[in-house]
This record gives sequence, structure tokens and C-alpha cells, in this order.
Amino acid sequence: MAREQLQVLNALDVAKTQWYHFTAIIIAGMGFFTDAYDLFCISLVTKLLGRIYYYEPGSGKPGSLPPNVSAAVNGVAFCGTLAGQVFFGWLGDKLGRKRVYGLTLMLMVVCSLASGLSLGKSPTAVMATLCFFRFWLGFGIGGDYPLSATIMSEYANKKTRGAFIAAVFAMQGFGILGGGMVAIAISSSFRAAYPAPSFEVDPVLSVPPEADYVWRLILMFGALPAALTYYWRARMPETARFTALVARDAKRAAADMSRVLNVDIEAEQAKAEELATDRSNRFGLFSSEFASRYGMRLLGTMSTWFLLDIAFYSQNLFQKDIFSAVGWIPKAKTMGAIEEVFHISRAQTLIALCSTVPGYWFTVAFIDRIGRFYIQIGGFGFMTVFMLALAIPYDHWLVPDNRIGFVVLYALTFFFSNFGPNATTFVVPAEIFPARLRSTCHGISAAAGKAGAMVGAFGFLYAAQSPDPAKVDKGYRPGIGVRNSLFVLAGCNLLGFLFTFLVPESKGRSLEEVSGETDEIAEADRNPV
Repeated sequence: MAREQLQVLNALDVAKTQWYHFTAIIIAGMGFFTDAYDLFCISLVTKLLGRIYYYEPGSGKPGSLPPNVSAAVNGVAFCGTLAGQVFFGWLGDKLGRKRVYGLTLMLMVVCSLASGLSLGKSPTAVMATLCFFRFWLGFGIGGDYPLSATIMSEYANKKTRGAFIAAVFAMQGFGILGGGMVAIAISSSFRAAYPAPSFEVDPVLSVPPEADYVWRLILMFGALPAALTYYWRARMPETARFTALVARDAKRAAADMSRVLNVDIEAEQAKAEELATDRSNRFGLFSSEFASRYGMRLLGTMSTWFLLDIAFYSQNLFQKDIFSAVGWIPKAKTMGAIEEVFHISRAQTLIALCSTVPGYWFTVAFIDRIGRFYIQIGGFGFMTVFMLALAIPYDHWLVPDNRIGFVVLYALTFFFSNFGPNATTFVVPAEIFPARLRSTCHGISAAAGKAGAMVGAFGFLYAAQSPDPAKVDKGYRPGIGVRNSLFVLAGCNLLGFLFTFLVPESKGRSLEEVSGETDEIAEADRNPV
């Protein structure tokens, strides 16, 4: 049975798109720009770290990070992100979105700077301090996921809410792009100032002492956009939905939104108290009532995000094939250390421009027209098809003349992940749960995604090793091979396709309607598509 909606919430739902919407997108989006920059910039400098700290004289090869060190340096931020998503998601529902929002940003600023200042007398000490600060950097980044999504969903009107949340997430593409551009600028400057021969000419001089500053500056630059955003985050008012439905202060919610929307809104304190104290809305996260009303939804958002990130982050398996196929990265021996950073950064920038960024903004353009369900189902479907197209004739793609086709299929796979579940798995959990558990459930869903990211980035790195011991990379054990790994990834995408049916469509509906706070949950789920 329908309950009457608070006037302040209805005013938000029907508000015309105006400047405060774009301000919120920029403020929340700059956080995501920073998140992506900090998470992905490490991949630009790992080869440089290997050359600086792990070169073995007489080996005939540039230094490289041992597998366990590489996994730690690349993966520790994911571990921190997973923990931060759960913790700050829960805290955002307890203390309020705004109060926690600034804390995550300051943590990111401090730890970005500290990562670049990692010191030690030995390579092990430097890597240990770097991993320590990147864990806490990831912890702050993790908090940004549920808070940014929840704040944007609670500020937006119901007509364009999906596009606004997706636009915040799309800033991740610009963060990846920005990381590549910053690394290009820094490496180019150092190449010009400190010329160095290639490794095959002089292994020692190919790594000038100044190269140690390159990776530090690249990592520290991530503090700048976060610091610039802090002032504006501090000025944002608390979301009306938290203030009215969770904090039970309808008067303050009405005053805040009256100022933002430039309209007069009645406080309706009694009605807010009635909604907040309704026994049907007082159950906890671990109650049987939550399980019966929202359990399948949470399973749907967790499983689809987990399965998506396995495939999304496994792209590391194929990057070296793609980069070499199109000639973006010469062989390591033919380059100096700083020159290699330049080539890797240029390759990531080109991929971001051609595949990553366009996919995000296709979602922004179409999510409120097509709907979340069809974009996600289509994305998983196309990813399954393209993964199979890579796996079935895998030997065909190994022929040099056919590698351009491999590149095209690879690009399409990740275009449809971004114009698909990579965006929608972020949007939907911020819409389909009640206000007092919204940030928590989004954080849990996002943490499941990061668990999938760790499986994709590191589990498949080992699994994709050749079954032939003679062809296994140094430090690894024989695996199932790239072709079989592609079949497994196709299976993950197919499962994501199926689990999407657990998630209701939220296009064009108010948050209270789709979460069941003003209508019975059964009615909200009656037509999920």
C-alpha cells in the first residue's frame, strides 16, 4: 500500500536539471577522477621500480619486480579499497554522507603524498613502506565509492538520476587518462633533462639516478585534484534523504533543499517521524526481514559486480600482446628506464581515449533512455561473445598478420564493459535499497567487486601461465594458459548476464518507490524490467 511522500523528497524528484546538479557531479566526480588516477597510475611505474630496485648485474635483462612483490605493490590498494568500501559505507549510514565524505578525501591526499615519499635502506624496505601507504590510500578510495554514488543518487531528480550517477563514475575514465598524461609529461621532461642510453648499450647508465624521482612524482600528483576538491565537499549540505529519513530532521532537510532549489518547501516533521518510526522500516541489515525484502537484490548487485570485475581487471593478461602488436612498446632492452615509462604511459593514454572514455559516456547518454537492466544485460552479453571470439580461434590471433583483429575484439570487449555493467553495477546499488541502509549496501556490493578485481588481476595472472613449464614466466608456476583463461572469463560474463535478472529496473522511479519505502516491496519488484 502506497504511503504519501515527503514534500522535500518530491521536490528533489521533480526538480529541473540545474546548476547544483552539475556542481554535485563535479564535486563527486573529481573524487572519482582521483580514485582512478591513484589506483591505475601504479601500473605505469611498476617496470621502472623493477629496473631501479631489482636489477641483477650480469643477468642480461632489465630488472623486474619478483611476482610476489609485483602482486603486493599492485594489489595492496585493492585490499584497502575493499575494506574502505565496507567501513565507510556503513559509517555513511550512521553519521551521514557529508560528515564522512571529507574524511575519505583527506586520507587520499595524505597517503598519495606519503606513497611518493616511501623510503628505506633496501628495496624491501622501500616496497614495504610503499605498500603500507597504498593500503591506506585504497582505504580512502574505497570510501568514495558508496558515498559518491549515494550522495549523487539522493541529490538527483528521478528523470536523469541514472545519467548523473553514471557521470560521476565516468570521471574514472578521465582519471585513467589523466594518469597517462601526467606520466607522459613527467617522463618526457626527465628524458630531455637526463638523457640515458638503452639497456643493451649500457645496463647501468640506462637507469639514471634521477629516475627515482619519476615514479614518486607520478604517485604524488594524485593528491592535487583531491586537495582542490576538499573545500567544495565541505560546503555541500547533507542530503535531504539522510536528514529527513535517517536523522529525522525534516525541518533542516527542507531548509537545506529550499536554499539549493530556490523554492519554499514545507518541513512536515510529523510525517518524517512517522516514516522513520514505521515498524516495517526498522529492521537491520542482518535481519530476516531484510533478507526476505532485499536479500535477492543484494545478491544480484554483489554477484554481478564481482563477476564483472573479474573480467574487467583481467585485461592485464592481454595488454602486453596488444601493445607489442601495434608497436606501441618496443622491447625492454632497446629502451632506457625513463623511456619505458613514456611508452607505457602513451599506450595507456591511447587505450583510454579510444575505448575506456567513450564507453563510460555512452552509458551517461543512454542509461535513462534504455534503462539500467538492458544496458547491463547487453554489456554482459557482448562481453561473453567477444571473449569467446578471442578464445575459440586463439591460435589464429597469434599469427602476426591477424593481431589487429585481436586488438579490435579486445577494444570492443572493454567498450561494452564500460557501456554496460562496469557503469551500471555502480549506479544500481545506490538506487534500490532504503536510505538508512543505502550506503552500507552499496559499500558491500562494491567490496564484492573489488574481491573480483583481485581474482581477475592476480588469480588469472597465475592461471594464464602456459601449461608447458618451459614457457612459464620467471617466478611463476604452470597454469591453464591464456586460451582456457578466456573461456573461464566468458563463463564469468555469462553468469553475470544471468544474475542481472535478480536486480529490478529503477529507471524513472523515485528512490523511495524503487526501494519500497513508500510502496510495498513486492509491488516494487512486480515488474523488474
